Amino acid sequence: MPEAIYSKHKFLTSRRLSIAAFSFSFAYLLSFLFEGQVLYSLLDLRAADAGSYILAAIIAHFIGLFTGGFFIRSYVAARRIMLGGMGLCLAATIPFFFSPSLLWMGGLIIGGYICGYVVAAWGYFLKAFTPKNERIKSCANVLIYSNLIMIAVNVIAMNQSPFIGLGLSMLCLVMAIVFIYMLPAKQKNEQNKQYKNKTSGSIKSPLILLCLFVFIITINSGLMYQVINPAFEHLTGLVSWYWAVPYIVALAIMRNLPIKAKRSKILYIGMAMIMGAFISFMLLGRSTSDYLIVDTLMLGACGIFDLFWWSILGEMLNYTDNPAQTFGIGLSANVLGVLCGGILGMAVTSMGLLSAEIAVIALTVVCVTLVMLPPLNHRLVLLLKSHAYLAAYDNMSRSQQTDIVSQVKTLDPLTVREQEVLQQVLSGKSNREIAVILFISESTVKTHTRNIFSKYDVGSRAELISTLLKNQTGE
Repeated sequence: MPEAIYSKHKFLTSRRLSIAAFSFSFAYLLSFLFEGQVLYSLLDLRAADAGSYILAAIIAHFIGLFTGGFFIRSYVAARRIMLGGMGLCLAATIPFFFSPSLLWMGGLIIGGYICGYVVAAWGYFLKAFTPKNERIKSCANVLIYSNLIMIAVNVIAMNQSPFIGLGLSMLCLVMAIVFIYMLPAKQKNEQNKQYKNKTSGSIKSPLILLCLFVFIITINSGLMYQVINPAFEHLTGLVSWYWAVPYIVALAIMRNLPIKAKRSKILYIGMAMIMGAFISFMLLGRSTSDYLIVDTLMLGACGIFDLFWWSILGEMLNYTDNPAQTFGIGLSANVLGVLCGGILGMAVTSMGLLSAEIAVIALTVVCVTLVMLPPLNHRLVLLLKSHAYLAAYDNMSRSQQTDIVSQVKTLDPLTVREQEVLQQVLSGKSNREIAVILFISESTVKTHTRNIFSKYDVGSRAELISTLLKNQTGE
């Protein structure tokens, strides 16, 4: 049935269907579950304790994102999770039409957790239906469309009725289910298999570094939710529609930059914008013009950073057998940062710290990420370039592969065993796999690898691969 629908509507390609589906499901998450204005409006209307509900939903969402990939191991499973998960979210949202009860807390926990699975599962769709060099555009489209939908829902929830806003949030889930159902039941694009079991282990270290960077920088987002936003809550009409506008504009600009543009430099602009936002919050008042300045700087920076790590995660998907795990863990760092920033924001608010003291905390966070950015950028560039070289190397004949090792000069000649280890490294094998193939211990492999690094004057596998192969692949 889905294939029949798909064939009748050529405009609705799998890529467009997957973007539409995730945009609507993500709009539900942004407008309701993840500190959404629909949820805030309902909590305010019922005079409920917002803090406990918000924290429960965020913690559940983090756990769902982090663990989802361990259970979602195929495209078929990802499609089923998205269909069934969004159906469960619909059921979990119904109690919010009624008075607060335990079902509210249960609904937020279940919905947050399941939405984590749904977001992680989209990694399979992004990998399967969007070519590698186009993933930044697909990610940008999802973030832009979901925020536009969220703005529409927020305006109605904050200015008309939170119950109408809640109904629209649920309608977003229904639309997402329809679009997912229209996707092929089985994956026809087999491009994701070309790196299978070859290089997935080598993205672990850069992924951890990226997650650490994302976690630290998004602490400021949590501070924004708990400190900056409440300071301007009296501007309800303006906040309801303008809040995400700078975010969308920044995404649109980043999306349409030339492919060769050095996006890493724009990250420094984003950091300067965060610093400017908190300094402005400290120095300015709480008028409409002050809000426009602070929100424009803060949300513009959020747009820059969100697309940065979403697109990097999209690039990494080609080098892992489990896109849901990589995508979910990467985005869980974002949620964890917001969670910790939110808790920090609640703490500084309860302590009655001045805006100047809050600004100092935020600027300290930015300074830490400034130190992290150069090594992070270096590692990511080496990683992505090295995998491109490995793909080319894998398609070479055995004699061509041997020639590469013999032609590149070293500080000292490689031993026969080191040459054997090097060939396996260039085939994308892990230390453990090399040990099994060559019938030696893993510690011996590590020793040979360190010697190879020293003789080529490099510090890592990624740098070794880049140094050896970049001149052999037309680069």
